[in-house]
Amino acid sequence: MKSPDFWIEGKARHPWALLLSPLSRLWALAAARRLRKGPWERVGVPVICVGNINAGGTGKTPTVLALAEYLAAQGVAAHVVSKGYGGQEIGPLRVNEMKHTAAQVGDEPLLMAAFCPTWVAKDRVLGAKAAIKAGAEVILLDDGFQNPALHKDLSLVVVDAEAGFGNGRVMPAGPLREPVEVGLARGDVVVSIGLAKAQAELGRMWPAINRRPRLKARLEPLRTGMDWKDQRVIAFAGIGRPAKFFKTLKEAGAEIVAAHSFADHAVYPDAVLRRLLKESRQKNAQLATTEKDAARLPAWFRPEVITLPVRLVFDDEKGLEDILLKASVLPPR
Repeated sequence: MKSPDFWIEGKARHPWALLLSPLSRLWALAAARRLRKGPWERVGVPVICVGNINAGGTGKTPTVLALAEYLAAQGVAAHVVSKGYGGQEIGPLRVNEMKHTAAQVGDEPLLMAAFCPTWVAKDRVLGAKAAIKAGAEVILLDDGFQNPALHKDLSLVVVDAEAGFGNGRVMPAGPLREPVEVGLARGDVVVSIGLAKAQAELGRMWPAINRRPRLKARLEPLRTGMDWKDQRVIAFAGIGRPAKFFKTLKEAGAEIVAAHSFADHAVYPDAVLRRLLKESRQKNAQLATTEKDAARLPAWFRPEVITLPVRLVFDDEKGLEDILLKASVLPPR
Protein backbone atom coordinates (compact mmCIF):
# COMPACT_ATOMS: atom_id res chain seq x y z
CA MET A 1 0.00 0.00 0.00
CA LYS A 2 1.01 3.63 -0.42
CA SER A 3 0.76 5.73 2.72
CA PRO A 4 -2.05 8.31 2.72
CA ASP A 5 -0.89 11.92 2.57
CA PHE A 6 -2.43 12.72 5.97
CA TRP A 7 -0.13 10.22 7.72
CA ILE A 8 2.83 12.59 7.56
CA GLU A 9 4.05 14.92 10.30
CA GLY A 10 1.86 17.94 10.91
CA LYS A 11 -1.35 16.28 9.72
CA ALA A 12 -2.69 15.08 13.10
CA ARG A 13 -5.70 17.40 12.73
CA HIS A 14 -6.43 16.46 9.13
CA PRO A 15 -10.17 15.68 8.70
CA TRP A 16 -9.47 12.06 7.77
CA ALA A 17 -7.15 11.59 10.73
CA LEU A 18 -9.83 12.90 13.08
CA LEU A 19 -12.58 10.86 11.42
CA LEU A 20 -10.59 7.62 11.71
CA SER A 21 -9.33 8.18 15.24
CA PRO A 22 -12.03 5.97 16.88
CA LEU A 23 -10.79 3.05 14.77
CA SER A 24 -7.25 3.88 15.87
CA ARG A 25 -8.25 3.43 19.50
CA LEU A 26 -9.69 0.01 18.70
CA TRP A 27 -6.50 -0.94 16.83
CA ALA A 28 -4.33 0.10 19.77
CA LEU A 29 -6.49 -1.79 22.26
CA ALA A 30 -6.37 -4.95 20.14
CA ALA A 31 -2.58 -4.72 19.85
CA ALA A 32 -2.17 -4.23 23.61
CA ARG A 33 -4.42 -7.19 24.36
CA ARG A 34 -2.51 -9.44 21.96
CA LEU A 35 0.81 -8.48 23.53
CA ARG A 36 -0.47 -9.12 27.07
CA LYS A 37 -1.51 -12.68 26.21
CA GLY A 38 1.94 -13.86 25.12
CA PRO A 39 3.11 -16.70 25.11
CA TRP A 40 6.63 -15.16 24.75
CA GLU A 41 8.31 -18.54 24.29
CA ARG A 42 12.03 -18.83 25.02
CA VAL A 43 14.12 -20.81 22.52
CA GLY A 44 17.44 -21.14 24.35
CA VAL A 45 19.56 -18.55 22.48
CA PRO A 46 19.42 -14.75 22.57
CA VAL A 47 16.75 -13.20 20.34
CA ILE A 48 17.29 -9.66 19.04
CA CYS A 49 14.12 -8.14 17.62
CA VAL A 50 14.65 -5.44 15.01
CA GLY A 51 11.25 -3.82 14.77
CA ASN A 52 9.48 -0.52 14.56
CA ILE A 53 6.39 1.36 15.63
CA ASN A 54 5.66 2.75 12.17
CA ALA A 55 4.04 0.77 9.41
CA GLY A 56 6.35 0.85 6.43
CA GLY A 57 10.04 1.39 5.89
CA THR A 58 12.17 2.80 8.69
CA GLY A 59 15.44 1.03 7.95
CA LYS A 60 14.94 -2.37 9.57
CA THR A 61 16.66 -4.35 6.81
CA PRO A 62 19.90 -2.29 6.85
CA THR A 63 19.86 -2.54 10.65
CA VAL A 64 19.55 -6.32 10.54
CA LEU A 65 22.40 -6.56 8.03
CA ALA A 66 24.62 -4.26 10.11
CA LEU A 67 23.99 -6.36 13.22
CA ALA A 68 24.64 -9.60 11.34
CA GLU A 69 27.93 -8.22 10.05
CA TYR A 70 28.97 -6.97 13.49
CA LEU A 71 28.14 -10.26 15.21
CA ALA A 72 29.95 -12.27 12.54
CA ALA A 73 33.05 -10.13 13.16
CA GLN A 74 32.77 -11.08 16.85
CA GLY A 75 32.62 -14.77 15.96
CA VAL A 76 28.92 -15.09 16.77
CA ALA A 77 26.73 -17.09 14.37
CA ALA A 78 23.60 -15.00 13.83
CA HIS A 79 20.67 -16.20 11.71
CA VAL A 80 17.81 -13.99 10.54
CA VAL A 81 14.22 -15.15 11.01
CA SER A 82 11.60 -13.30 8.99
CA LYS A 83 7.90 -13.75 8.34
CA GLY A 84 8.71 -13.27 4.67
CA TYR A 85 6.22 -10.52 3.89
CA GLY A 86 4.96 -10.84 0.33
CA GLY A 87 6.21 -14.42 -0.04
CA GLN A 88 4.13 -17.57 -0.45
CA GLU A 89 6.29 -19.97 1.56
CA ILE A 90 5.00 -20.90 5.02
CA GLY A 91 8.32 -22.34 6.20
CA PRO A 92 10.41 -22.78 8.15
CA LEU A 93 12.59 -22.52 5.06
CA ARG A 94 16.19 -21.42 4.73
CA VAL A 95 16.38 -18.90 1.92
CA ASN A 96 18.71 -19.56 -0.99
CA GLU A 97 19.23 -16.31 -2.89
CA MET A 98 20.31 -18.23 -5.99
CA LYS A 99 17.28 -20.52 -5.98
CA HIS A 100 14.31 -18.73 -4.46
CA THR A 101 12.36 -15.73 -5.74
CA ALA A 102 10.79 -12.75 -3.99
CA ALA A 103 7.37 -14.21 -4.82
CA GLN A 104 8.30 -17.29 -2.79
CA VAL A 105 10.10 -15.81 0.22
CA GLY A 106 9.66 -12.02 0.07
CA ASP A 107 12.09 -9.39 -1.15
CA GLU A 108 13.76 -8.59 2.19
CA PRO A 109 14.68 -12.20 3.10
CA LEU A 110 15.98 -12.71 -0.44
CA LEU A 111 18.23 -9.68 -0.03
CA MET A 112 19.41 -10.63 3.47
CA ALA A 113 20.15 -14.22 2.49
CA ALA A 114 23.04 -12.99 0.34
CA PHE A 115 24.76 -11.74 3.51
CA CYS A 116 23.81 -14.12 6.33
CA PRO A 117 21.74 -17.28 6.95
CA THR A 118 18.09 -16.28 6.63
CA TRP A 119 14.91 -18.20 7.34
CA VAL A 120 11.30 -17.44 6.46
CA ALA A 121 8.59 -18.78 8.71
CA LYS A 122 5.03 -17.63 9.27
CA ASP A 123 5.43 -19.22 12.73
CA ARG A 124 8.41 -17.35 14.15
CA VAL A 125 8.98 -19.85 16.96
CA LEU A 126 9.34 -22.70 14.49
CA GLY A 127 11.61 -20.52 12.37
CA ALA A 128 13.86 -19.77 15.35
CA LYS A 129 14.04 -23.44 16.32
CA ALA A 130 14.96 -24.43 12.76
CA ALA A 131 17.72 -21.81 12.73
CA ILE A 132 19.08 -23.01 16.08
CA LYS A 133 19.13 -26.60 14.84
CA ALA A 134 21.21 -25.34 11.89
CA GLY A 135 23.74 -23.68 14.19
CA ALA A 136 22.37 -20.24 15.07
CA GLU A 137 23.82 -18.80 18.28
CA VAL A 138 21.73 -15.62 18.04
CA ILE A 139 18.39 -15.02 16.32
CA LEU A 140 17.91 -11.70 14.53
CA LEU A 141 14.15 -11.35 14.36
CA ASP A 142 13.28 -9.20 11.35
CA ASP A 143 10.19 -7.28 12.46
CA GLY A 144 7.95 -8.99 15.02
CA PHE A 145 8.05 -6.22 17.64
CA GLN A 146 4.25 -6.43 17.93
CA ASN A 147 4.25 -10.25 17.78
CA PRO A 148 4.11 -12.01 21.18
CA ALA A 149 5.18 -15.48 20.06
CA LEU A 150 8.90 -15.22 20.92
CA HIS A 151 10.60 -13.89 24.02
CA LYS A 152 12.95 -11.06 23.01
CA ASP A 153 16.19 -10.59 24.89
CA LEU A 154 16.74 -7.25 23.17
CA SER A 155 14.20 -5.18 21.24
CA LEU A 156 15.45 -2.44 18.93
CA VAL A 157 12.91 0.13 17.78
CA VAL A 158 14.07 1.53 14.44
CA VAL A 159 12.93 4.98 13.39
CA ASP A 160 13.72 7.13 10.39
CA ALA A 161 14.87 10.39 11.98
CA GLU A 162 13.59 12.49 9.10
CA ALA A 163 10.11 10.95 8.95
CA GLY A 164 9.77 10.50 12.70
CA PHE A 165 6.45 9.02 13.73
CA GLY A 166 4.40 10.80 11.09
CA ASN A 167 1.27 12.50 12.40
CA GLY A 168 1.59 10.57 15.67
CA ARG A 169 -1.66 8.64 15.26
CA VAL A 170 -2.26 4.89 15.22
CA MET A 171 -3.55 3.17 12.08
CA PRO A 172 -5.72 3.83 10.19
CA ALA A 173 -5.63 7.50 11.26
CA GLY A 174 -1.83 7.49 11.08
CA PRO A 175 1.19 5.30 10.35
CA LEU A 176 1.69 3.81 13.82
CA ARG A 177 1.14 0.22 14.89
CA GLU A 178 0.82 1.35 18.52
CA PRO A 179 1.14 4.65 20.40
CA VAL A 180 4.67 6.06 20.48
CA GLU A 181 4.97 6.17 24.28
CA VAL A 182 3.69 2.59 24.62
CA GLY A 183 6.01 1.18 21.98
CA LEU A 184 9.09 3.02 23.20
CA ALA A 185 8.45 1.92 26.79
CA ARG A 186 8.34 -1.72 25.65
CA GLY A 187 11.48 -1.43 23.53
CA ASP A 188 14.98 -1.57 24.98
CA VAL A 189 16.84 0.70 22.55
CA VAL A 190 15.89 3.23 19.88
CA VAL A 191 17.92 3.06 16.66
CA SER A 192 17.39 6.39 14.90
CA ILE A 193 18.66 6.65 11.34
CA GLY A 194 19.51 9.95 9.72
CA LEU A 195 21.87 12.91 9.60
CA ALA A 196 22.66 15.12 12.60
CA LYS A 197 20.03 17.77 11.89
CA ALA A 198 17.24 15.20 11.55
CA GLN A 199 18.45 13.38 14.66
CA ALA A 200 18.26 16.57 16.73
CA GLU A 201 14.80 17.43 15.38
CA LEU A 202 13.55 13.92 16.15
CA GLY A 203 14.49 14.30 19.81
CA ARG A 204 12.83 17.71 19.94
CA MET A 205 9.58 16.54 18.34
CA TRP A 206 9.34 13.29 20.30
CA PRO A 207 10.78 13.81 23.82
CA ALA A 208 9.91 10.21 24.79
CA ILE A 209 12.86 9.11 22.64
CA ASN A 210 15.25 11.01 24.89
CA ARG A 211 14.16 8.87 27.83
CA ARG A 212 15.31 5.65 26.16
CA PRO A 213 18.79 4.32 25.34
CA ARG A 214 19.49 5.46 21.80
CA LEU A 215 21.87 4.42 19.04
CA LYS A 216 22.24 6.93 16.23
CA ALA A 217 23.11 5.65 12.78
CA ARG A 218 23.18 6.76 9.16
CA LEU A 219 22.85 5.13 5.77
CA GLU A 220 25.84 5.46 3.48
CA PRO A 221 26.10 4.40 -0.17
CA LEU A 222 28.32 1.37 -0.58
CA ARG A 223 31.47 1.98 -2.61
CA THR A 224 31.04 -0.20 -5.68
CA GLY A 225 33.21 1.65 -8.19
CA MET A 226 30.13 3.13 -9.84
CA ASP A 227 30.58 6.85 -10.54
CA TRP A 228 27.17 8.47 -10.19
CA LYS A 229 28.42 11.99 -10.83
CA ASP A 230 26.38 13.56 -13.66
CA GLN A 231 24.95 10.13 -14.53
CA ARG A 232 21.49 10.64 -16.05
CA VAL A 233 19.09 8.26 -14.33
CA ILE A 234 15.46 7.32 -14.27
CA ALA A 235 14.94 6.24 -10.69
CA PHE A 236 12.15 4.00 -9.45
CA ALA A 237 11.45 2.49 -6.06
CA GLY A 238 8.74 0.55 -4.25
CA ILE A 239 9.87 0.97 -0.65
CA GLY A 240 8.48 2.67 2.44
CA ARG A 241 9.90 6.07 1.49
CA PRO A 242 10.96 6.23 -2.19
CA ALA A 243 11.87 9.92 -1.79
CA LYS A 244 14.70 8.91 0.53
CA PHE A 245 16.22 6.75 -2.21
CA PHE A 246 15.88 9.55 -4.78
CA LYS A 247 17.58 11.96 -2.37
CA THR A 248 20.46 9.51 -1.83
CA LEU A 249 20.92 9.16 -5.58
CA LYS A 250 21.02 12.93 -5.99
CA GLU A 251 23.53 13.29 -3.15
CA ALA A 252 25.71 10.69 -4.89
CA GLY A 253 25.87 13.06 -7.86
CA ALA A 254 23.28 11.55 -10.19
CA GLU A 255 21.10 13.71 -12.43
CA ILE A 256 17.57 12.42 -11.90
CA VAL A 257 15.71 12.77 -15.19
CA ALA A 258 12.57 11.16 -13.79
CA ALA A 259 11.55 9.53 -10.51
CA HIS A 260 8.75 6.97 -10.15
CA SER A 261 7.34 5.95 -6.76
CA PHE A 262 5.53 2.66 -6.24
CA ALA A 263 3.90 1.06 -3.20
CA ASP A 264 6.12 -0.68 -0.66
CA HIS A 265 6.94 -4.25 -1.79
CA ALA A 266 5.39 -3.48 -5.19
CA VAL A 267 5.31 -6.29 -7.74
CA TYR A 268 6.28 -4.91 -11.13
CA PRO A 269 4.19 -6.18 -14.08
CA ASP A 270 6.05 -6.65 -17.36
CA ALA A 271 4.04 -3.81 -18.89
CA VAL A 272 5.33 -1.36 -16.27
CA LEU A 273 8.90 -2.53 -16.75
CA ARG A 274 8.65 -2.17 -20.53
CA ARG A 275 7.40 1.40 -20.07
CA LEU A 276 10.36 2.17 -17.82
CA LEU A 277 12.74 0.64 -20.35
CA LYS A 278 11.18 2.64 -23.18
CA GLU A 279 11.45 5.85 -21.17
CA SER A 280 15.12 5.21 -20.37
CA ARG A 281 15.92 4.78 -24.07
CA GLN A 282 13.91 7.80 -25.12
CA LYS A 283 15.62 10.01 -22.53
CA ASN A 284 19.04 8.37 -22.82
CA ALA A 285 19.09 7.70 -19.09
CA GLN A 286 20.11 4.73 -16.95
CA LEU A 287 17.45 2.94 -14.89
CA ALA A 288 18.31 2.86 -11.18
CA THR A 289 16.60 1.29 -8.18
CA THR A 290 17.19 -0.09 -4.69
CA GLU A 291 18.61 -3.49 -3.76
CA LYS A 292 15.24 -4.47 -2.31
CA ASP A 293 13.43 -3.56 -5.52
CA ALA A 294 16.02 -5.42 -7.59
CA ALA A 295 15.17 -8.60 -5.67
CA ARG A 296 11.63 -8.39 -7.09
CA LEU A 297 12.63 -7.83 -10.71
CA PRO A 298 12.40 -10.65 -13.28
CA ALA A 299 15.67 -12.04 -14.63
CA TRP A 300 15.15 -10.54 -18.11
CA PHE A 301 14.97 -7.01 -16.70
CA ARG A 302 17.78 -7.00 -14.12
CA PRO A 303 20.62 -6.34 -16.60
CA GLU A 304 18.86 -3.09 -17.54
CA VAL A 305 19.04 -1.69 -14.01
CA ILE A 306 21.80 -0.44 -11.72
CA THR A 307 21.26 -0.50 -7.96
CA LEU A 308 22.54 1.93 -5.36
CA PRO A 309 23.40 -0.24 -2.33
CA VAL A 310 23.40 1.44 1.08
CA ARG A 311 24.75 0.21 4.41
CA LEU A 312 23.98 1.25 7.96
CA VAL A 313 26.83 2.79 9.97
CA PHE A 314 26.45 3.24 13.74
CA ASP A 315 27.79 6.55 15.06
CA ASP A 316 28.89 4.85 18.29
CA GLU A 317 29.96 1.24 17.75
CA LYS A 318 31.20 1.05 21.36
CA GLY A 319 27.67 1.91 22.47
CA LEU A 320 26.36 -0.97 20.36
CA GLU A 321 28.89 -3.32 21.95
CA ASP A 322 27.86 -2.25 25.46
CA ILE A 323 24.18 -2.87 24.68
CA LEU A 324 24.89 -6.34 23.27
CA LEU A 325 27.06 -7.21 26.28
CA LYS A 326 24.37 -6.07 28.71
CA ALA A 327 21.79 -8.22 26.91
CA SER A 328 24.20 -11.25 27.08
CA VAL A 329 24.27 -11.42 23.29
CA LEU A 330 28.07 -11.16 23.36
CA PRO A 331 30.19 -13.19 25.79
CA PRO A 332 31.68 -11.16 28.67
CA ARG A 333 34.97 -9.44 27.81
